[in-house]
Amino acid sequence: MILRRGENVVNQDIDFILRSWEYKPGVAQARLVQAHDGRQVIQLRIDLGALQLETSGRPDGARPHGHSTYFEYLQEQARLSRKGDRNYTLSDEQCQEADREFLQFYHRRMCWLALRQYARAIRDADHTLGFMDFVKRHAPNEEYLHAHEQYRGFVLFQRTQASAALQVENNAPETAVNEVRLGLERMRAFFAEYEREDEMEEDGMVRHLRHVESTLREQYHVEATLEEQLQKAIADEDYERAAQLRDALKKRE
Repeated sequence: MILRRGENVVNQDIDFILRSWEYKPGVAQARLVQAHDGRQVIQLRIDLGALQLETSGRPDGARPHGHSTYFEYLQEQARLSRKGDRNYTLSDEQCQEADREFLQFYHRRMCWLALRQYARAIRDADHTLGFMDFVKRHAPNEEYLHAHEQYRGFVLFQRTQASAALQVENNAPETAVNEVRLGLERMRAFFAEYEREDEMEEDGMVRHLRHVESTLREQYHVEATLEEQLQKAIADEDYERAAQLRDALKKRE
């Protein structure tokens, strides 16, 4: 932008934010602040400045075509398509807009994890996983499909971290162990789908989740969860024991 003589410069710099909030490479730096209108927003420190995100709906606060997210808009378009939902295919423009939303939710998910807002991290992870499922059905080509599927394991990993941490906060370590086991099963299904199951145990995210599980078991003295005991009872055909364990699980829920 070139300023001509007589033009005024509006003073809207954010120097005061950047000077008091040093950027730390490799660290997700996020904070919740109150905006001038009283609403709560997230600020994320990045190397070139800071991002501000909304806490609900789209992180940028937009309502694409009147919908709370672009994913919701695309779901409606698929339902209304003359070709029917199964044969609906994303256009190039829609792919670009979808990518924008994927990136926005990635940023906010990282913020929620950094802020230990685990329920909100789970919510945003579920949005991304649902959107990935939609892209899987309606991608225009294999290249676009795989560009997103390659990150499914990472989203599953972060969702599992958040789910386990939330249960620990709720004083339910056994349920936290179950959440890690469920996450690992979902990771296994992901690796198996792409014929990479042999690589799973060498994956860094899987190894980390295995470590989390063993740490939880050791720290909270969890030898076998009720779900694990139930599975063993069924495998041993001990149906009386299985019925008792099912009742115990229902009471816990």
